[in-house]
Amino acid sequence: MSISEQITKDITAAMKAREELKLSTLRMMKTAIKNKEIEKRSALDDKEALQVLSTMIKQRKDSIEQFTKGGRKELADKEAAEITIIEAYMPKAVGEEEITAAVRATIAEMGSPTMKDMGTVMKNTMAKFAGARVDGKVVSEAVKRELAGK
Repeated sequence: MSISEQITKDITAAMKAREELKLSTLRMMKTAIKNKEIEKRSALDDKEALQVLSTMIKQRKDSIEQFTKGGRKELADKEAAEITIIEAYMPKAVGEEEITAAVRATIAEMGSPTMKDMGTVMKNTMAKFAGARVDGKVVSEAVKRELAGK
């Protein structure tokens, strides 16, 4: 079952269970995927659908940051709850230890890169996590830390 089909099925279940937040979040997810399909002019495969959901999570994290700065805790909490619902459809996130290990392996493969090679190290490290969900910010920090430690 594709991600889109799973979301549609879960929308029906959320309606029956009268789960308002889950229902609205699922509808948002379905709409975002549908908009991307319209933009692309064909159906999305699961990898592309995951990319759309990943973008939605990133937007929610930015919103939480802004709401917290603005003193709107209730809105930040709502965004955090939406992230939890969206993440249920995503593959398991990669842990920080795994990211650091991959960065070290990439640096070892490249020989002895300097800070100027950070972009290349980032690109090669991200390529290793092709299907998994990885936070680019964490990878960036790990690359900086490892290159500075040389």
